[in-house]
Amino acid sequence: MPMTFSRIGQLLSGPSGIQELMDDLGAAMTSHPDMRMLGGGQPAAIPEVQALWRKRMHALVEDGPALDRMLLNYDPPSGNPHFREAFAAFLKRECGWDVTRENICVLPSSQAAFFLLFNLLAGDSPSGKKRILCPLVPEYIGYANQGLSEEHFAACLPQIEEHGPHEIKYRVDFEALRKAITPDIAAMAVSCPTNPTGNVLTQGEFDGLRDLARKHGIPLIVDNAYGHPFPDVLYTGFHPHWEEGMIFSISMSKVGLPGVRNAMIVASKEIVKALSNMNAILALANPNLGQTLLTPLLADDTLPRLSREVIRPFYKARSDFAAEVLTNSLGDRTRWALHAREGAFFLWLWLKDLRITSAELYQRLKERSVLVIPGHYFSFGLEQPWAHAAQCLRITFSQPHDIVQEGLEILAEEAVKASQ
Repeated sequence: MPMTFSRIGQLLSGPSGIQELMDDLGAAMTSHPDMRMLGGGQPAAIPEVQALWRKRMHALVEDGPALDRMLLNYDPPSGNPHFREAFAAFLKRECGWDVTRENICVLPSSQAAFFLLFNLLAGDSPSGKKRILCPLVPEYIGYANQGLSEEHFAACLPQIEEHGPHEIKYRVDFEALRKAITPDIAAMAVSCPTNPTGNVLTQGEFDGLRDLARKHGIPLIVDNAYGHPFPDVLYTGFHPHWEEGMIFSISMSKVGLPGVRNAMIVASKEIVKALSNMNAILALANPNLGQTLLTPLLADDTLPRLSREVIRPFYKARSDFAAEVLTNSLGDRTRWALHAREGAFFLWLWLKDLRITSAELYQRLKERSVLVIPGHYFSFGLEQPWAHAAQCLRITFSQPHDIVQEGLEILAEEAVKASQ
């Protein structure tokens, strides 16, 4: 007799974009080693970055008592107090943020952090059902299925600017956004640089979001996984400023540590305490490895300098290479455009003449050992399907040049076939 799951069990265990993505990534790493991995957000293997983490691991092994503390101790659910103190001082020095350790909560990954945040702020409440508003879709695939209530998210479509035949940029549609902030909106959430498009908010857009959040008395949540102060993979110079009433998430993953599963939330003391209490129930404590690795590096400019001088130029070069290969492969054989390449690890490709959905194109590409992510997964929270999203693909360029080139050339072949 089939097992019956609870409503929440069905929401969390059912098919989802993030589950499909991680299943495909895992299968490709084990059962299909020939798969050209142009999907996922896996950081690249950058020699200078790997050397730093090997050096820190070696130092830990040599320091027996430090290693023992890391392996044997439970830290408080809000994170190691020494790490939180060091991280607050780092943010004050590097970013000019007026924070103390009471504004810092360490959690087991950004994915877990946003699950807790979205369900802390939205869902059924004494004043009625509350929702999270995404002011600029496409937005991160990992948010879409995190709500524990139906219709947990609302979203606004962007204004699409065309910068010539092969480049677009998404802008916040503030007129639509003002109408969308109804009494049931509990918070706004945006990633910057945006996963999947690489879009970076302008200062004016950021200020506009901040002012609307203030006006309506709701938090502005900023997913800073690819942003400043590390890994700082953005090319516009935009460095957002945290202030009371905002919630920032900063990840260790994109600085070459996706395996340690740590993220830092910067928020009001009230939010930090609530998240800490939730984490105690969810996980007791946080993984210690990432905090132990980073703590001594927060005392100087090692991480900002590594980000500025190594990580950002590396991804900029990879982005330029991938865009050149795609441009040469697609040419004028079909109508296409890339989103302006302003940050993060991705190309966002719009195939304007696509006669099948990007989900169908994704399957055709997978059959040819090329893995990308179809665009429809990134347009959740909308009242109506968005045809534009079904013409788009997210492409990762973190893999070695030969894999990226082979994958993009095959993608171009299949895209042209599917557009005729």
